[in-house]
Formats: sequence, structure tokens, C-alpha cells
Amino acid sequence: MRLHPEIADVLDGVPPFDPLADPAATRAYLRSLLAAKPPANDPRITVRHTAIPGPAGDLTVRIYQPTEATGARPGILYFHGGAFISGDLDTGDGNCRDLCLAAGAVVVSVDYRLAPEHPYPAAFDDCYAALCWTAANAAHLGVDPTRLAVAGRSAGGALAAAVTLAARDRGGPALAYQLLLVPALDDRCAHTSVDECTDNRIVDGRVVRNMWKPYLASTEADPYAAPARAEDLSALPPAYLEICQADALRDEALVYANRLIAAGIHTELHVVPGAFHLFEGYAPTSRLARRATATWTSAVAAALT
Repeated sequence: MRLHPEIADVLDGVPPFDPLADPAATRAYLRSLLAAKPPANDPRITVRHTAIPGPAGDLTVRIYQPTEATGARPGILYFHGGAFISGDLDTGDGNCRDLCLAAGAVVVSVDYRLAPEHPYPAAFDDCYAALCWTAANAAHLGVDPTRLAVAGRSAGGALAAAVTLAARDRGGPALAYQLLLVPALDDRCAHTSVDECTDNRIVDGRVVRNMWKPYLASTEADPYAAPARAEDLSALPPAYLEICQADALRDEALVYANRLIAAGIHTELHVVPGAFHLFEGYAPTSRLARRATATWTSAVAAALT
């Protein structure tokens, strides 16, 4: 991979890893990393947890609200990444705080069920149920139901795109925006970028191909599992896609963005030059990461305010 000069040395010393080899160990490792870097308390944001009804029992959501909010605010459903097998509410905490502050939004982060213990459609069902709950409780949450969006990173991007399709197909809840950050969209993994990315220190083509197996299990993929399989992308809300140039998922996201554009959907596409999948986590203070975050947060703020 030819990486951007700002992050060219970031992977030096990072050992090879396979996040799919032992999902339980991967989850524990991620929790330990996040525990070592807890977010600083921000007086501008109020954070709380609550349980909401899910399709297989209660779901936990973390709600971020602007402390000084007055009147109805935009609402954003956030779905964390983790190759469908890992990640939790802490995984997407930084993104949720960025969205809350940039858009003045109430952000609802969803602790959806994980594969392989809970294969598709468990995660999708949980995320769609959380959207329905948020819309139904908009007044209580201080959310303007006409300014409701979904957002997700990586596997969470797949869930955000899938929930967007389902909201259209099922007649609601109505969505005003979809934010898809380096999304996984196509289980067929037939694009060139999958084979180009072969660095086993990061999420490369090997991981991208194998992550669909525990998620789908014995189920055949449909558009709510792999949104690239949707034949019709019309009548969807405006979209923003962040794509990394040195990412195995690059091409499927590019194709999806072009299909949205061809379907007449207002679509903003940002390609981060020389960046690899989830580079922000490896180099959060780099100018490249800060610029990328500023770009998508400002797009969401403009769309919802």
C-alpha cells in the first residue's frame, strides 16, 4: 500500500492480527484498548444509558445530548463497527461525541447483537428496532422527527445503509440523511481493492472476505444484509460516504456511491488519500484524520440544521 506521508509510519511495530480467529478475544482486546483511553468528561454533552425494547429482548442504547440544548434537535442513530463480530458502545463513542457537538444532535448509539452467536438478521433487526423506538419517542428525547438520520462506520455502515433501505421499503420511519463511513456493503467481495489490500496488520482483503461468513452463517445475503445487493436505490435520503484510498472496501463503496448518484440521490463522496481502513483509530491526532472528521461532521451538520 502507498500510504499518505502523514500516516506512512503509523503501522511500524503493529503486529499481524486476525480479528476473526477468536471473536471473544478480539472483543476483550478492544475493550482493553478503549479502557486505557477513556473519554474526558465534556460539560457540553450529557450522556446516559437506557434499555429499549428489542426484537429478542431489551437493547441497551447510549444517548448523547447537547447539555445546553433548547427546542427539538436533530436525531442520529449510530451503529458501531467491528466486522459484525466485535465492538460495543465504547467503540463508537468518539464519533458519537463528534456528531452530537457538530450537529447539535441527540445521538442514540445502539449496542446491537453480534455474530457468530447472533448471525444475520439479528444486528439488522436490533438497529431497525432502535430507529423505530427513537422515532416513536422523539418528543421525549427532544428530537425533531423530520431531522432523523442514521450513521455507521465499517460494519456499522452496512447496518446504516440497510436500515435506510428498510425505512424506505417499510414506509418509515422517515430519514433525512445517511452517513456511511468506510462501509462494508457487498458480501461478494469481487472488486479489485479487496485483492489489492494485503497488509495483515489491518483490516485487509482477508478480513473483508471472511467477516461475512459468521455474519451470514447459513443465510443467503439479501439487501438488508449486504446493501450492495439492492436493485433499487431510488427514493433514499441524501448520503455522505467516506472512503479510504488504501482500503479493501474502497471499490464497493465507490460503486454504491455512483449508484446513488445515478438514482438521483444527493450524494457527497469523500476519498481520504493514502488512508487505510480505520486509520483514524491508529492516528487520531494526524492532520489527515482531523481533516476527514471535520469534513463529514460539517456535512452532517449542514444537512440536519
